[in-house]
Amino acid sequence: MKNFLTVFPDTDTLLREYPEQGILEVNAHLHTPFSFSAFSDIAQIFSMAVNEKIAVAGINDFFVADGYDAFCSEAIKTAVFPLFNIEFISLLKEEQRQQIRINDPNNPGRCYFSGKGLDYPFALNKTLRKKLSRMVDESQQQVRAMISQANNWFDNIGVEIHLEYSQIRRQFARELVRERHIAKAIRVAVFENCTGEADRKSLLTLIFDGKEPRASINDIPELENEIRGNLLKAGGNAFVEEDDNAFMQMPEVIEIILSAGGIPCYPVLLDDKNGNYTEYERDPENLFKELSRRGIRCIELIPGRNAASHFDAFIRYFDEKGFIILLGTEHNSPDMMPLTCDTRGNIPLSANARRISWEGACAVAAHQYLRARGHQGAGYPGPGTEKAALIKQGNAVIHYFLNQNKQ
Repeated sequence: MKNFLTVFPDTDTLLREYPEQGILEVNAHLHTPFSFSAFSDIAQIFSMAVNEKIAVAGINDFFVADGYDAFCSEAIKTAVFPLFNIEFISLLKEEQRQQIRINDPNNPGRCYFSGKGLDYPFALNKTLRKKLSRMVDESQQQVRAMISQANNWFDNIGVEIHLEYSQIRRQFARELVRERHIAKAIRVAVFENCTGEADRKSLLTLIFDGKEPRASINDIPELENEIRGNLLKAGGNAFVEEDDNAFMQMPEVIEIILSAGGIPCYPVLLDDKNGNYTEYERDPENLFKELSRRGIRCIELIPGRNAASHFDAFIRYFDEKGFIILLGTEHNSPDMMPLTCDTRGNIPLSANARRISWEGACAVAAHQYLRARGHQGAGYPGPGTEKAALIKQGNAVIHYFLNQNKQ
């Protein structure tokens, strides 16, 4: 598909016709069925966005941009501005050696990393396509090994369930098969093998090596989370440790993001329900210095994970440092929740957090607009465009889009 931004008016016209207006709702981090998500399809995202008055939505699948066409099409159809993002998993080997956790609380050195505002259509040169393809292939080899381990476990305990990679991919996935797809396939097989709640609970207890499921048998999302945690994660009978060689180093990930026209963006985990932080994120000043050293001037958060007081203080600090800040919900689990961002305990975002989220979306929208017109945008290296100018320009870009596509 052609990038709709290429036919937008020039910057002066946009700024003249669409001066800065009010703050709108944003969700800049959404996984789709092309990796794994709670959504049945991409159209469901936009149906919910319209109902919740979300003005900007960002696709953020792992490793792939295969959902971009459908995401763009639905965005235009429903007048919700699209952000084109992607997510990777990288490895910081020195931090791993020192047992420093980055933004994965269970795996030292493991680092989730996003690219924001990639060029649409997505394109990479041959060398980088091979690198990305190798990473995808490695992830699928690990998934295949996990399926094999699960089948061995089922055979050992006399459970008549047999999983096939091809069937899981065909039935539950669009492209990549991930852990959550395996958990879903197992849950479906359990339900097909047993009709009553007691029998299903008994079978799951056997699969969990004698540990009864905590969730109600009717709570599908939580059951699938328990299958994943008890069987597929470390300590589970179908766990397969990922090979460190399957992960690219952060500079390689950043190279792919920049080549694809995006903005390198660090996803912040922040505090857990007990108020704990990873070693990498414990001190905002040190985190700021580390990200700046790597040339990263954009962060994102999933505020539903965080206490409002911790969250507000953190984003205020990075906003004052001039960072682009984006917020989202992920929806990278079976649980269906609203698209509207809030902090832990369903506490609504503060007025300042809503402003920061909106301004971050405006900056990325401006970046996409500039890239579509052959300019550098907000990526690095180089001075790029100042954040304040990006916000003003992106505000006009989004409002022009909304006006052109409103029902």
